[in-house]
Amino acid sequence: MFRMVVTKMALKLNVNLCFFLIISCVDSCFIPGSIQATVPQTVPVGQVISKVDVDHCDTKTLHFTTSDPDFTIQADGTIVAVHITMVPANGRTFSVQFQDPNGQKRDIDVYLVQNSRKVLKDGLLKRSKRRWSPMPFNIIENDILPFPKEVDLVASDSSATYNVYYTLSGPGVTEDPVGVFSVVKETGMLKVNRAVDREITPQFVFQARVFDRFTNQETDLPLPITVNVEDVNDNAPTFTGQLQFTVLEQSHAGTMVGMVNATDIDERGTDHTKIRYSLLSGTDLFYINPETGVISTKTDTLDREVKDKYLVTVEIKDMNGALNGLSNTATATIVLGDINDNPPTFTKTSYSVNVMENQEKGLILRIPIEDKDLLNTPNWNSEFIITKGNENGNFRIERDPKTNEGLIYLTKPLDYEKTKNLKFEVLARNQAELSGTNAKWVSIPVNVTVGDVDEGPEFTAPTVLFTVQENTPNDTLIGTYTAVDPETKSSAGIKYYKVSDPASWINVDESTGQLKIANTIDRESHFVVDGVYNVTMKAVDASQKTGTGTVIIQVEDMNDHVPDIPSKDLLLCEKDGGEMGSVLVVAEDKDHAPFSAPFSFNLGEKHDEKWAVKPLNNTAVMLEQTKELPTGLYTVPLMVKDLQGFGKTQTVTVRICRCRNGACLAQQNSTSLGVWAILAMLLGLALLLLLCILCAFVCVTKNEKMELEDMGDSGGILLTSNIEAPGDAVDSNLIIVPKSAIDHSVKGSMIDVGWAGAKNSGKMGGGLGTQQNLLQQSGSVIVTDMQNGFSDQYDGSQYGGQNGSGQFGGGQYGGGQYASGNMTFDNTRFMKFNNSAAWNTWQTNGLFLQQKLAYLGTEEEGRYADDIIHAYGFEGVGSPAGSVGCCSDQGNQEDLDFLNRLGPKFNTLAKVCTNK
Repeated sequence: MFRMVVTKMALKLNVNLCFFLIISCVDSCFIPGSIQATVPQTVPVGQVISKVDVDHCDTKTLHFTTSDPDFTIQADGTIVAVHITMVPANGRTFSVQFQDPNGQKRDIDVYLVQNSRKVLKDGLLKRSKRRWSPMPFNIIENDILPFPKEVDLVASDSSATYNVYYTLSGPGVTEDPVGVFSVVKETGMLKVNRAVDREITPQFVFQARVFDRFTNQETDLPLPITVNVEDVNDNAPTFTGQLQFTVLEQSHAGTMVGMVNATDIDERGTDHTKIRYSLLSGTDLFYINPETGVISTKTDTLDREVKDKYLVTVEIKDMNGALNGLSNTATATIVLGDINDNPPTFTKTSYSVNVMENQEKGLILRIPIEDKDLLNTPNWNSEFIITKGNENGNFRIERDPKTNEGLIYLTKPLDYEKTKNLKFEVLARNQAELSGTNAKWVSIPVNVTVGDVDEGPEFTAPTVLFTVQENTPNDTLIGTYTAVDPETKSSAGIKYYKVSDPASWINVDESTGQLKIANTIDRESHFVVDGVYNVTMKAVDASQKTGTGTVIIQVEDMNDHVPDIPSKDLLLCEKDGGEMGSVLVVAEDKDHAPFSAPFSFNLGEKHDEKWAVKPLNNTAVMLEQTKELPTGLYTVPLMVKDLQGFGKTQTVTVRICRCRNGACLAQQNSTSLGVWAILAMLLGLALLLLLCILCAFVCVTKNEKMELEDMGDSGGILLTSNIEAPGDAVDSNLIIVPKSAIDHSVKGSMIDVGWAGAKNSGKMGGGLGTQQNLLQQSGSVIVTDMQNGFSDQYDGSQYGGQNGSGQFGGGQYGGGQYASGNMTFDNTRFMKFNNSAAWNTWQTNGLFLQQKLAYLGTEEEGRYADDIIHAYGFEGVGSPAGSVGCCSDQGNQEDLDFLNRLGPKFNTLAKVCTNK
């Protein structure tokens, strides 16, 4: 059997699950420093190991954790196994950590030991030896000498059977702090060897072992020994945190100033750490709560402007303030915060300043102020307001951010003649509103004396308005604009001049200021803006001082312009299906109402009834077709009048054409027929015309029996063509001319004029000139003078083509140059021919063709350019079809309406032939 001797107190409890707790006999929460529990060698999952007594604690503030992951601790303090755990023979130790209500972290040591029951071979249980398990021992910290001192006796029951000795190991014995405890080997007496500081080591846990002296074998299981260090009040409380507080001045009594924080490292929950607070100074103004340390005001008379900071002494004492308690003192600083309880005040009761008239803008006065509140805060920063006397806006006031002064500025020049003295009031206030005072914002008067300055003349008004009708005759008086001297109020000696008169319309009388018209005033001039024309004048007195003024001339309108059509060239795009087209006509009038729009539009007296006018708005009409018209240019007279009935007839040109994207297509002969259809028709007309001319010529030459002989190269009428290939033989019988119309002497005349020179200058084609006709057929030529016979001279006139290489035949007009020397024919030798019917026919045809070619040459944009004579470098044989063109038609070429009346079948053919 084991036995254990305890000198002070012993308590034995043997159960399968047991633990020992030492509970302080106080009402406050107390948790033991160690727990010992007996468990089987193998601890199953869910096995309750022990429980920490937390009945007197607030479990909401306790937070337990374990250092051994095989065990957990619940909120109520129950320790439970969470894994299957093996407990060795010498036991197992782990710790439970928690944080007490004061925020201090502490550990609870848990000792696990195996139970002493063993199983016999026959399966029956045999009770093992009882373990030695003493209660924790207590020692007092900082104990006084002498040392060592006995603590308690540790003994094992095996000492009755064996001759034993005891050993100690662990913290406080063989581990830091080493040597605090020792044991008498023979007796097991536990001793403490020196003073212990509880604040450093509140508890020691080490092991005791017992051995046989002879065999050195352990005669009992190792025993955990726990020694608790009892606290003594050896530490005074200390201050924590800052001891500087702020409270607003004039705060009500009882206003919290701040809280003093203190702590004591002695054992919590005892009087050793129970602190009491008190003030040793400043008790007339402040009060401190003895238990919480909260400082409050005792009065509402704190004034920052009297004293802005207080120093008070605070004492803290443990043992709840008992006389034997330990204490500490410190100085707390209490600063008074500022409130705006002092308005700004002026250093004077009024201010005066002198300002010269016409003085430039700028600073004229500084107004200093005083304020007792805290500098550079909204309670001290000033604001200034001119409360009255500045209705004209002559002054403004600002704050100087550095000095807090009021700065008065002049914003408008003053006039001595109008005001010699000004008075206004200035109010000073703070950015923040007043608080904790019955005072009001104050204001002071400011007197401004205006000094007199000799000034220039002033016009009777800065601006003057005169109304003048445009086109008023020159030298007409429109008004008078004068100035006076501000001091004398007289105009004597003042001269007047123009400064600005952009159009030079006004003359100014230098002495009287009279304004007269110098040039015709035109309201439509660009110098007039919105009907207003400005003239700037200046007045100069005897001392050469000047003043300026503005003359505003309101120009009244006259009906001096008639409506005008600015765009007279109009484009009308032809429409399919015979639909009538229309075009917009817009008119403008430089005059203004009532001398302009609305306009009236009417067709002129000489209109051809092909057009009609349809009103559109006040300034425009639509010019509409009244009948189908072919493409071409049409002139339409329009009478346009304004609202007063003034206007004129104007001619607009309307071009009708086939359009694409709003523009005319390439020039065509007809807008109804295709190009090839037109050419086919003109070809037939040309052949018919040539046939008629040939028949007439043959008839005439047969009757007259006139014959022109070919003179060969001697200069006769018949010439060899200047072509690169050999020419055809000329058969003079193709053209029969009566011999009576010309005698044989013609040959001599042709030779005399040097006709041979024309041979080298190019072959004469069938061109039609302005003075002669040349008819060439199969190499024979007939030359006829339509007006003067053969007596005219031809010097280098060109007709069609180049280098005379053209031919009259096959629909081609050769041309060539008819300009090689002079030819003179004796009219008397052709008198008989000139009087013949053939000659008259040729002359008539020549005059028609001459007029036709002149018309084609002058037509706008070369409408018939494709039908006039062209030169071609043709080297082959001409076509028997001859020339095709508008010039071949003896009829009226200007009227092509017949093309639109050919019927539906021909229109279908025209659409097929139209070039897509």
